[in-house]
Parts: sequence; structure tokens; C-alpha cells
Amino acid sequence: MKRLIAPLALALAALPFAALAQERMAPVTDPATLTDCTECHMAFPAGFLPARSWQAVMSDLKNHFGENATISEESRLKITAYLVANAADAGALSARASSRILTGITADMTPLRISDLPWWKREHNGEVSQAEWDRAKSPANCVACHRDAERGFFGD
Repeated sequence: MKRLIAPLALALAALPFAALAQERMAPVTDPATLTDCTECHMAFPAGFLPARSWQAVMSDLKNHFGENATISEESRLKITAYLVANAADAGALSARASSRILTGITADMTPLRISDLPWWKREHNGEVSQAEWDRAKSPANCVACHRDAERGFFGD
């Protein structure tokens, strides 16, 4: 009986951590991406978009959502390679996470904004008050509501 109690107690103690893991997205770890992208905004996890979307975003940095975000060609190529290799459809995510993010995106779609994706809209529909949107100023400002977004936690 004692042999069953310890493993059971350990399993029960791990439940909150299992729940947290479901709310976690692999954070950006690439030094070039962290350096160049965070000059203007949070470095968004690569798993939030399919590879073709990251390729499109990174191919026109002169017109990056109304800003000129031009960087050196060497950095652009490094960052693009990192984002594509870790994209939602690149196999870096669990099948469950990938499916959740890619649901509603057809092969002919190349979404450019994370906040335009069906999963993002489902997650935020009715969950965010007008006061919270006003404080965040932009749907791209994840850290306004998700304090640990830069570490990959979006559950709060």
C-alpha cells in the first residue's frame, strides 16, 4: 500500500504543472531573432504561424505592418530560417498544438498577423474587456495581458 501512495501523491502534485504545459508555447531562443525583433516588439513564438506566413512576413521588412523594419540580409536570412524551422507546420510543435493553431487555415491562405488566425480569435473572443484592449493598445501587445508571454506562457 505504501508503494502506491508515494507515486500517487507525486502524480497529483504534477497535475498543475501538466495544465501549465498546455498553455505554453516554445519561446524564441534564437539570438538573432531576440536581438532584432525585440527592438520594436515581443519576439513572437514561431509556432504561432505556419512557415509560409513567416516567409512572407520576413520577405518584406521594408513594409512591416506600416513600419520599415529592414535589417541586414544576413540577419534576415538567419531569422527567417529559425522561424520557418519552428513554425506551426514544421513539426516542432506537438500534433495537438499544431492542429489547434492551424485549424481553419487552408493551404492557399498565408496569414500575416497572429491576431487574424481563427485560434487567436477563439481564445480572445469575449475573454477580453474593452478596458483591457484599451490598455494593451494592440492585439500584438501580448505582454500587456500575458505577463510571461516572452517565456511562452499565455494562460493568464
